[in-house]
Amino acid sequence: MDREDQRFRVLGRAAASNDAGRFERHTRVAEDDDWAREEVLPVLRTSTSIEVPRRVITYNRSPDLPFDRSINPYRGCEHGCVYCFARPSHAYLGLSPGLDFETQLIARPEAPQVLARELRAKRYQVAPIAIGTNTDPYQPIEKTHGIMRDCLEVLSEFNHPVAIVTKGSLIERDIDILGDMAERGLATVGISVTTLDAKLSRLMEPRAPAPQRRLQVIRKLSEAGIPVRIMASPMVPALTDPELEAILTAGRDAGARHASWIMLRLPREVSPLVQEWLATHYPDRAERIMARLRDMHGGKEYDAGWHKRMRGEGPYAQMVAQRFDLAVKRLGLTRAGVPLRCDLFRPPSEKGDQLSLF
Repeated sequence: MDREDQRFRVLGRAAASNDAGRFERHTRVAEDDDWAREEVLPVLRTSTSIEVPRRVITYNRSPDLPFDRSINPYRGCEHGCVYCFARPSHAYLGLSPGLDFETQLIARPEAPQVLARELRAKRYQVAPIAIGTNTDPYQPIEKTHGIMRDCLEVLSEFNHPVAIVTKGSLIERDIDILGDMAERGLATVGISVTTLDAKLSRLMEPRAPAPQRRLQVIRKLSEAGIPVRIMASPMVPALTDPELEAILTAGRDAGARHASWIMLRLPREVSPLVQEWLATHYPDRAERIMARLRDMHGGKEYDAGWHKRMRGEGPYAQMVAQRFDLAVKRLGLTRAGVPLRCDLFRPPSEKGDQLSLF
């Protein structure tokens, strides 16, 4: 264990350690000073720093992703999901993918202004922007900073399509904007539900809304006319994957029209964090879970190859995929979401712009 976790009490966090990122040259290890005294350590709190971004739209060329661009209002995520594949990105900041990822957060309050500038660029070609594909835009600090709402207002003004992924109930605050955008064919939302077991969810996703609360979010968004996708993600073999059909059914009953699933992914520093978590909370299943993952990735804990990283390969992965297909068909869900409109995109006029003659 490293850094802050040795000098603080860790409460309500999923990660149990804070090893230095892979780019750091040095690590710190706590040693007992042999003093015969008991210390009451302070609780590890969340801190937020500010970043001034030069660009906010990130482009990718991944052939297995349904989008080619995304934005992230925040770095790090207080939801603290132990399995989050975004954890390794914190290493680029000189921070740990462990406890730092869920306690040392970075907000980007100027993101909406930078986004508007990028959308006005003459070379910009419109296509749906994804939000929430790395860290959750509706994590708790959004209530204070409101960056996501400001970004939505920019996208709405530009008539720009957006696809959002979240676990956060704070998205209900923005139903007014999202409902209006959805009516114009500009918005869809995916709600991630990993398990319906509240106790398991609290252990895996300690500061995310409970599963039933997320189902309520689906209901409210759907009632507002916003297309919603139930995301059974990630499925943890031998732990949460038995719930696949139940999760899809609960999502459909709450109003979701579309569905998707992803298998647990363990890139870079995520693997030791998840294995540490399993050894702590589910020691009787840890080896079985890891064995299933290795079976799906050619003996490795993770294979980042295109078209393999999201769901794995082999008999077990095929069985889960078949179960998903059968459930989707039975429940009347679709795997393809609502196509978003790009033909409405138009930068709003600014002071000094030449007026159109027509």
